[in-house]
Amino acid sequence: MSPTTTIAGTGLDSPCVSWRAPLVSATQREPLRGQLAEIAAKVEADERIDAAEALLLHEHADIALLGRLADLVRWRKHPEPIVTYIVDRNINPTNVCITDCGFCAFYRRPKADGAYVLDRDVIIAKVRETAELGGRQILMQGGHHPYLKSDWWCDLIADLRERFPEVNAHALSAPEIDHLAKIDKRPIEAVIADLKAAGLGSVPGAGAEMLVERVRKIIAPKKTTTDQWLNVHRKIHEAGLRSSATMMFGNVETAEERIEHLVRLRDLQDETGGFTAFACWNTQPDGVPEAHLYPPKVSSGVYLRVQALSRIFLDNFKNIQTSYVTQGMKMAQVTLRFGCNDFGGTMLEENVVSAAGCFHLESIQTIERQIEGAGLVPRQRNSWYGIVDERHSEPCFPTNAAEAIVDLAREGQTS
Repeated sequence: MSPTTTIAGTGLDSPCVSWRAPLVSATQREPLRGQLAEIAAKVEADERIDAAEALLLHEHADIALLGRLADLVRWRKHPEPIVTYIVDRNINPTNVCITDCGFCAFYRRPKADGAYVLDRDVIIAKVRETAELGGRQILMQGGHHPYLKSDWWCDLIADLRERFPEVNAHALSAPEIDHLAKIDKRPIEAVIADLKAAGLGSVPGAGAEMLVERVRKIIAPKKTTTDQWLNVHRKIHEAGLRSSATMMFGNVETAEERIEHLVRLRDLQDETGGFTAFACWNTQPDGVPEAHLYPPKVSSGVYLRVQALSRIFLDNFKNIQTSYVTQGMKMAQVTLRFGCNDFGGTMLEENVVSAAGCFHLESIQTIERQIEGAGLVPRQRNSWYGIVDERHSEPCFPTNAAEAIVDLAREGQTS
């Protein structure tokens, strides 16, 4: 990436400030032209590219080439013109957290003004409303509360499963599960087993941020390490559960570190095949506790570049999800031609990103209109990417977590 720029008054280097997208004219000069052509030929031949080739694409490919290659891979994995989405809701049972991430405007320290733990009746009412609207998933995360142990979460998840069996609990992140194991003083495997028995159906990929220790020590020094984030997801997959993967970029990382993040995810997917999807978004620095440490928000063009590159590089991920909540509907529509095949969730409620001043929640009708505007077909899915839409002519598979395990065994490392 281009030379770093130091943010005034912080001493913090931010490569994102000074980076400029390559000019198309520069890509036509040798030897760069030949190098890009060789990489493109590998992608076209369905061959895996390595980290060095991914970095060259990131730094030197023009956006048209990235888009063409990402779209090619998308159609290879999804020959039908379908874009999926899920009717879901984000519920944060608590905002109490002791990891003090400087990029999070949502959390509160214990006993601070605004700190809360939702009453069970409030949570039940939110899930009931979601179920009545045809919702298929509840995304529940609550930070690192020092006193809510795994039995509290197991009791909640079991209660919701009994009341709303059609609504999957897509809950807790790898750092939260690691935190529960620590305060429970139990192995991670035991915590995951209890959560699964209670009804946990899948795990979101939150808390990954950037899977590079240099970056994590700056932006989230108290949060689970890179290796432990990966290990928790490995244990989740070994327990028979699926999870998703994410990346938050555009803060203090270099281009090489973005690629390093993707390499770590691809390697674990080679090992377990347990990731259902990948999603990325850029840091939303407005209004966060340490806003002065962060560079200005990266442009939509940079987001589009990283999004397309993720589809090209993560050749063992079947689904790539756009981030309309951070990018807005128009850019999300564009990403459908830059590798994305999934629009994410309707998110009838969202609190974390909106706490940083980024608020782009939309209706089912608006989401479908954007998909159709890209010349594609919208279809509702479940947490495991089985299509549950009544307009779809084929049977839904997988329909639940148990069938997703069968799907995992069938697909092996090609999922």
